[in-house]
Amino acid sequence: MPRVAGQIDHAKGRAILDAAMEVFAERGLAGGMEDIARRACVSKQTIYNHYGSKAELFRALANRAVDEITATLDLPGAVENPLEALTGFGRALLTRFVNPRSRVLTRLAILAATDMPELGVALYEGGPAASRRRLADFLRLENAAGRLNTPSAEHAAEVFAGMVAAPYQIASLLGVQFVLEDDDLLSVAREVAERFMRAYAPRAV
Repeated sequence: MPRVAGQIDHAKGRAILDAAMEVFAERGLAGGMEDIARRACVSKQTIYNHYGSKAELFRALANRAVDEITATLDLPGAVENPLEALTGFGRALLTRFVNPRSRVLTRLAILAATDMPELGVALYEGGPAASRRRLADFLRLENAAGRLNTPSAEHAAEVFAGMVAAPYQIASLLGVQFVLEDDDLLSVAREVAERFMRAYAPRAV
């Protein structure tokens, strides 16, 4: 079957990102474009054609993580069922701190902030800042529907993310190993979502 235009590029882009995660997990910031190219079975120029620079490659990795975290906010019926949507968001965010592979980007951002600030900025803007913006957009829809009352959607998005991440983030950044089973992840995320919705419930008239 002939491939649709753009399908090859999409496959290469995914292979490059997968390879980049593996290389950075193994070698940290010392991982180079040559290493990634070999792992992805593409040329170094192909990586630059797709992403332009190492900073943009980091941003693309962060964007992919954000797509995974915010996926439940875009599901059909998510706006009508904010508890489930927020629980899914929280669970996916919490998974980033539990899964050793998922911790890689966050720990690299800490290192990059000092040695390669442009990489730290790209990771922050493509990762945490982007996920909070998407969550804030979702909260505005809930405000408009009268299901929540968040005077500042941006602040409320930070509050929710902080409630989910705070107990685990420091341990994750310091490399402390801890285990949360799937049921634990769901339980923590749902409790946070329920508390958040009670805190920002519409005021009685």
